[in-house]
Amino acid sequence: MTDMTRRGVLGLGAATVLTGILAGRIPVQAAETNTLTIAFNSNLPSFDGTVGLSGVNPAIQAIYRSIYDQYIGQKPDLSFEPGLLTAWGWNDDKTKVWMDVREGVKWHDGSDFTPEDIVWSLTRAGKPETGNPVASVWAGIGNYKVDGKRITADVLSFDPTIFKWMAFLTGFVLPKAYYEKVGAAGFEKKPIGTGPYMFDAYEGNSFLRLKANPNYWGGKPAFETVIFKFVTDPTSRVAEIESGSSDVTLEIPYEEFDRLKAKKGYAGVSSPISDIGMIFITNVEPMLDKNVRLAAHHAIDKAGIVKKLLRGYGVPIDTLEAPEYAAFDPSIKVAYDPDKAVALLKASGYSKDKPVKFKIQTTRGLKPKDYEMIQAIVGMWRKVGIEAEIEVYEIAKHFELRAGHKLAPAAFYNWGNAIGDPTTSTGFAMFSKSPHSGWKTDDVDALIGPLWGEKDEAKRIAGWKAVDKYIAEQGYVIPLLQYVQPIVFKSSLKVTPNVSSALQPTLVSKA
Repeated sequence: MTDMTRRGVLGLGAATVLTGILAGRIPVQAAETNTLTIAFNSNLPSFDGTVGLSGVNPAIQAIYRSIYDQYIGQKPDLSFEPGLLTAWGWNDDKTKVWMDVREGVKWHDGSDFTPEDIVWSLTRAGKPETGNPVASVWAGIGNYKVDGKRITADVLSFDPTIFKWMAFLTGFVLPKAYYEKVGAAGFEKKPIGTGPYMFDAYEGNSFLRLKANPNYWGGKPAFETVIFKFVTDPTSRVAEIESGSSDVTLEIPYEEFDRLKAKKGYAGVSSPISDIGMIFITNVEPMLDKNVRLAAHHAIDKAGIVKKLLRGYGVPIDTLEAPEYAAFDPSIKVAYDPDKAVALLKASGYSKDKPVKFKIQTTRGLKPKDYEMIQAIVGMWRKVGIEAEIEVYEIAKHFELRAGHKLAPAAFYNWGNAIGDPTTSTGFAMFSKSPHSGWKTDDVDALIGPLWGEKDEAKRIAGWKAVDKYIAEQGYVIPLLQYVQPIVFKSSLKVTPNVSSALQPTLVSKA
């Protein structure tokens, strides 16, 4: 164990690492020529990226995109490209869709990929009983017909974003024959896809090892082996890099990113991504008081947090639309105004001597300075008459509580929207029928409802901007910032940053 430093061992847990080494499951030294080791910031709860809460977890999409292909591909700049579909579109009156299927593709077990796999995957995704968290999206098309490589289907409920979803969360194609043969449990034990990497070994909460798919239609990957080490503590991820145990990591504290990228033997990239930091507001006491909601928002110095705590790595925002999103409206502002916050709270009978009290939940280490950011916000709140208790939870617990509408009155979250559409930011985060929303009231639903199926694109986007303005005026959510993602790696590598935030092994190559 001479090549594994004590800090590196602590990063994974000594017992786990030692067991893996003795069993031959993970290498002692990461920097093998044909092996890429990633110190990853999240665990992997499930291998099926189309069902359950894992399907809408932005943090693990890099793993799903390694094993599986999506219907439609997406480049690092978020533009779309052919995936397992080579072409797609609507008919003139948008009552039907058509899709052309890529030919000559093989599943990891050597069997042929066919249009029937596309039809089965789409049909399965649209059935609520299968557990797809956005089944209503996929249920919007049906009555599939296959003619050679072309699939046609009826539009049962028009959704202007259906093809965007095919490159987004849960938009993965699974193998019909294999899945029906082994079942859900068998698939979890040995998943197969058509993606650039194939499943090789897995130990829960420890690591995942993948092998290159030599027959990948997109070309053989740069590395023969890829290892995702699940290292949820950011300090331990830094130790992984410095010890040489891992080749690349992400989402580390910005001061560590600045330090490491300047150090000989290391390099770093950072760029704005489609993820935003936000605080869900739940429609329970004391948040039913509009003055409390707005005071909580006005009391936060977002620019100060970005400058002082995040070392400038971030973009303050006031709606759930980042600047690159289709419905971003820079005219919507919620100013930092602590005096106004004090006045609002006073109007409801609160003050520093008689503060309003509630709990705020947050992750710790999933994103750089997430916990510290909430600590800073709680300090700002205290100055105006808000006393907030911090509760730390894992991201999986957040999903569980959110799905059951049991989040605390305030809950920090990292919202990913790699397709930049307002339906997948404001829509799913604020519509009461969505299992992903925190605030659930009829007034918001009345504004959002008609926009789901709006065919006039200009009218649709204008409608979403109006929704964002109303939500800001009511204080139904607290958007904080657009993230800048730090990635640090050995200088012998080259990493292409991905605006979607997914650190896919295919975007890493030898320098």
